[in-house]
Amino acid sequence: MLVEKVKEAIRLAKLNEYNAFIEVYEDSVEHAQRIEEKAEKGPLYPLILSIKNNIAKRGKLLTNASRFLANYRSPYSATAVQRVEEADGVIIGSNNMDEFACGNEGSTSAFGKIINPLNAHWVVGGSSGGSASAVSAGIVDAALGSDTGGSIRCPAAFTSIVGFKPSYGAISRHGLSDLAMSFDQIGVMAKDVATVQRVFNVIRGKDEKDPTTLTYTPVHRNIKRIAVLSQAFDSEKDVVEQLNTAVQWLKERGYEVEVVECEVIKYGVPLYYLNVFAEFSSAMQKFDGTLFNVKELKDWEEVSALRSQLLGKEVKRRILLGTFITSKENKEAWFKQAQQAREVFINEMRALLTQWDAILTPTMPSKPWQWGAKLTPLQNYLADVFTVISNLAGLPAISIPTHQPGVGMQFIAPYGADDDLLNFAKEVEQW
Repeated sequence: MLVEKVKEAIRLAKLNEYNAFIEVYEDSVEHAQRIEEKAEKGPLYPLILSIKNNIAKRGKLLTNASRFLANYRSPYSATAVQRVEEADGVIIGSNNMDEFACGNEGSTSAFGKIINPLNAHWVVGGSSGGSASAVSAGIVDAALGSDTGGSIRCPAAFTSIVGFKPSYGAISRHGLSDLAMSFDQIGVMAKDVATVQRVFNVIRGKDEKDPTTLTYTPVHRNIKRIAVLSQAFDSEKDVVEQLNTAVQWLKERGYEVEVVECEVIKYGVPLYYLNVFAEFSSAMQKFDGTLFNVKELKDWEEVSALRSQLLGKEVKRRILLGTFITSKENKEAWFKQAQQAREVFINEMRALLTQWDAILTPTMPSKPWQWGAKLTPLQNYLADVFTVISNLAGLPAISIPTHQPGVGMQFIAPYGADDDLLNFAKEVEQW
């Protein structure tokens, strides 16, 4: 049964109707055969998964959807990948994505734009767009993505699936290509919360290879009181309608729901991007052509020329902005103040979540926009207004589909309350 299921998934992945895959793992059929021969099956049997192409699997392409790494194969597997396979989950391929996770449309990949299965004219969302597309199209049961400022939840909302970003440190980042190491988190996408929870329970936990996991401690929070951020009602009309429907549904089931003011939210996007640009420009220094490219470069002029040739526009924009922010002349005025302001933001979020058990916002303030809408970079960045909140503060967050295709609602819980958030989400997804 599993072998045939894997073969069919591979067939669909190779057709690549939605340009959701960068590589298909045909040897996953052999893995499925070995699992079928086992007397006792693991907790992920018989799930089929895919992984974002910035998550390492030994011997497989790890391109970050960039021409710079187009032929690079990972010498090892990410901890999350190892845990999936040890639990008898079958990974059939790696997913297309925005280049180096820079983007929220699914449009910046060197391998072409990713198609939204709900509507080919809509952007799929990013940067984990290929993972969302593969799940939404029914090719895989679940997918691993990465979330820096909404990269799982944005495409989950735009493709009407469930997208979960856990607390920072809940899942090992060993084997994940960094965009911004203090923000990045591996997470799970699936069509229902139960499948997300099933995968999360396998891949979570301490890992000596990632020190952030060693300080993570689960906490219990019975989610009964929910704060709706007032800024949520500034969203598009169709999104606000779904928000009002969600609020009414919750109230009818005995939840206490109240609209609250939180002034620091308006600083979320600039705070996020100032910090992320700085971390990204630092992380990208290793891509100088000497480690991951076969060319032998003679001097920095050749390095600069290679990066200019092989890196996409959005990646170069973020590197340049990050370099500007962290330069000697601007470090005090920009980077240090952004770091200090982030601490204030974290404290405000923690304070709000001592008064309330969860925060409700739309996942995105709009429905998926049309391809070719020609949004400016600033307009694209502002679309992340609700998703960046949880990454700035390291909080768990989940996007749940609504009755409006392409619109999701997001719930954010206190740090460490991942289990209670998922249990709550299982009830909410019935709305």
